[in-house]
Amino acid sequence: MTKKPDILRIAVAQLNPTVGDVAGNLAKAREARADAARQGADLVLYTELFLAGYPPEDLVLKPAFLKACERAAQDFAADTADGGPGVIIGTPLKRKSGTHNSIVFADGGKIIAERYKLDLPNYGEFDEKRVFQAGPEIQGPVNFRGVRIGVPICEDIWGDVGICETLAESGAEILLVPNGSPYYRAKIDVRHQVVIRQVIECGLPIIYANQLGGQDELIFDGASFAIGADKTLAFQMSQFEDAVDVTTWNRQGDHWVCSQGPMSKIPEREEADYRACMLGLRDYVNKNGFKNVVLGLSGGIDSAICAALAVDALGEERLRAVMMPYRYTSKDSLKDAEDCARALGCRYDIVPIFEPVEGFLHALTQMFEGTKEGITEENLQSRARGTILMAISNKFGSMVVTTGNKSEMSVGYATLYGDMNGGFNPIKDLYKMQVYALSRWRNSRVPPGALGPSGEVIPKNIIDKAPSAELRENQTDQDSLPPYPVLDDILECLVENEMGVDDIVARGHDRATVTRIEHLLYIAEYKRRQAAPGVKITRKNFGRDRRYPITNRFRDRG
Repeated sequence: MTKKPDILRIAVAQLNPTVGDVAGNLAKAREARADAARQGADLVLYTELFLAGYPPEDLVLKPAFLKACERAAQDFAADTADGGPGVIIGTPLKRKSGTHNSIVFADGGKIIAERYKLDLPNYGEFDEKRVFQAGPEIQGPVNFRGVRIGVPICEDIWGDVGICETLAESGAEILLVPNGSPYYRAKIDVRHQVVIRQVIECGLPIIYANQLGGQDELIFDGASFAIGADKTLAFQMSQFEDAVDVTTWNRQGDHWVCSQGPMSKIPEREEADYRACMLGLRDYVNKNGFKNVVLGLSGGIDSAICAALAVDALGEERLRAVMMPYRYTSKDSLKDAEDCARALGCRYDIVPIFEPVEGFLHALTQMFEGTKEGITEENLQSRARGTILMAISNKFGSMVVTTGNKSEMSVGYATLYGDMNGGFNPIKDLYKMQVYALSRWRNSRVPPGALGPSGEVIPKNIIDKAPSAELRENQTDQDSLPPYPVLDDILECLVENEMGVDDIVARGHDRATVTRIEHLLYIAEYKRRQAAPGVKITRKNFGRDRRYPITNRFRDRG
């Protein structure tokens, strides 16, 4: 009888794949395996659907894509004939039972097992039931070099369907879980609690490997970890950083215990949110092949933090900031925008919009005769700026970064084909007060991996002054909106928590204000449908998570 091993070295490959880049993802997997081999690993655990990139959405409906993924899995399995580490890697597989979110387990030059995801998520940002079929049954653990390993896939451990417990009853000694778990604020604590609950149920240690990187609106933050059979944190990998970390597990009686692994510090709230926004912008720009970006730098807080994020994500040489003044642009705004650009070291241009705006007004003089000036004329300013930014984008191939925050997007205080123009919005899911908090945080710290300078990169005056769109004389945002702390709390109640008007009023808010904000939220849905994608930070962002009808007469009247 072959003696069971007493030590197992498991590498967790926390990497940044690109959806659809099967060849590139395979190359990353091979590089990580070579790294793990140098570190003495026996087995390398990759993340969910790594070869395809996650989430692949309707790409898995294309037979050619499925064939490319399976061919890559077979090629990678053949690599293991070299006597190095075995691998567990995620890929879609088409079988008689359907198209499955799967892993292949390879060792000794061949695939020794396949496992299919059983619990397909169909909520929030997930709609896997649209493109995948659930695995037909719970499949038992895989014997890897004398160790029986269970491989549930992501959602298989989030629900209460008993998969981990069944694997333990089938003889599994340790569970290795590939995941594609997107970031939202405090998500790490949620993941830890999910895994602890499963450890209590099954009595086995669980290794949780999570994807890294930006994919459209979703940010995968890594932060892979393990919970031991004693329900304590066995190791914790870094957040927002590529890593291939080898962990050492020793057999102690009936249990495997982690004797060596990283214990990385997890960033606090503002740092985590900032780094998520930075990573999302960087990956969207780079993965889509843009050489540089352009944004309108108004002298306000939103464009200033977006400029800082762009420089931190891409480098000062890849950002062009453009101030587009009109008659209502204050001297403070001109100075603040210039000071911000100078602090960041990026290119700064001034393109006045007086002539194009006056040209529009002149062309419309006869049609508008006898009407009062108002929002229409204000929006012409915004749309002139949007047109100029798009012209710069077309001429130089720069992606336009749009800069509206969640507070504005919620109540429709954004102009279609104007300040909403752009390819990507790094602060789309940040409320206004969160923008202020992150701006203050960035002025005191430089996040790891940032390419921007230290020190005050967002001038203090931008943070301290009353926010204004400067589309008319002496305008401020609070002319027509409640103070942002009030507005943001009402919006969070309505959007994230789906609270009724009576419950929000019970928190101390004025009923008329709440019903007005609810109305503005509903009627702005058509704008949000046309908005650029942006980084998901909260539990419920606009787009993937919140899908309200545009045509909607419901109002909560108690």
